[in-house]
Order: sequence, then C-alpha cells, then structure tokens
Amino acid sequence: MSDEQLSDEHQKKQAPEEEPKSKSALKREMTALQKIGEELVDLSSSQLAKISMPELLKDAIMLARRLKNREGKRRQLQYIGKIMRNIDSDAIRQRLDSFNHQSQAYRQKFHQLEQWRDRLMADGDKALDELLKESPEVDRQHLRQLIRQAQKEISQGKPPAASRKIFKYLQENIAL
Repeated sequence: MSDEQLSDEHQKKQAPEEEPKSKSALKREMTALQKIGEELVDLSSSQLAKISMPELLKDAIMLARRLKNREGKRRQLQYIGKIMRNIDSDAIRQRLDSFNHQSQAYRQKFHQLEQWRDRLMADGDKALDELLKESPEVDRQHLRQLIRQAQKEISQGKPPAASRKIFKYLQENIAL
C-alpha cells in the first residue's frame, strides 16, 4: 500500500461517518420547516421585519402571502421549507417563539382586565375595594363614577360606552 492509501484509511478509522438520516426523519424535518414557514407567512409585516433572514426567504414569504390558489400556496410553502433547510432556522424559531409568548401574555392580561371590568360592574364597591388592595394607584372616585354610569346604561338598554371606558381605564392604570 502506498502512503496516500494508508493515510486515507487512517482518516476513515478516526472520523466515523454519521449514519445517514432515514427518509422518514428527513420528511419530518421538512414538515417542521414548512410549519415554521406557515407561521412566517401568517406574521404581520412589522413582526416579519423584526426577524433577520435572507432576502430569498423574505421574497418567498411575500409571494406565498399573495397566492390565493391552494395548490400554488402549498408548493410555495414547500419551497420555503427547502430554503430554510439551507439556513439557520433555529434563530427564526426562537424569534417566532418570543412572538407567540408575547401575544399569549397580552391575551392573558386582556382576559384579566375583562374579568375585573365584569366584576366591577356586577359587584360594585366590593370588587372596587379588592381592586384597590391590588392596585392602590387607581382613582377610586373616577372608577366609581364610570361603574355607576355603566350600570345605568345597562338598565336603560343603551350601548355599553361606559363599560368600554372602564376597560380602557383599567388597561391604562393597572400593571398586571
């Protein structure tokens, strides 16, 4: 054997080759990348601008947004998945997760504020006292006035303008 053949054989023994991925594993990875692509297509333009990605991927996402034909959109999503195979999709995935977490936290706060508003309108002063214990910075007099106004609107069958004002006031003044 020549020296060159020996060194090649030695390198093969030192660096064992990774086993190739099965066809099913590759399909699962491609499907996961397509799901990420779908999430990217569904993002708002401002959120999409906050994610750093190659121009080719941005163009593919913009095209997928414009497509109305179901089959054409499906093929475009597959193409987005193919592009994402060649880039670092972990950074994009992390950014998407942070968007989802932020929107989930926003929804949770929104629901808590709605519950406070409903309790204030139903229980009146009792609920107001509980709210003041949690958030002493709230203006008792102003909130009490809004509650009375909202209850009056409900009894008269008017649109709930004061109820919306209560919600807006809580949103501006309570840190949940």
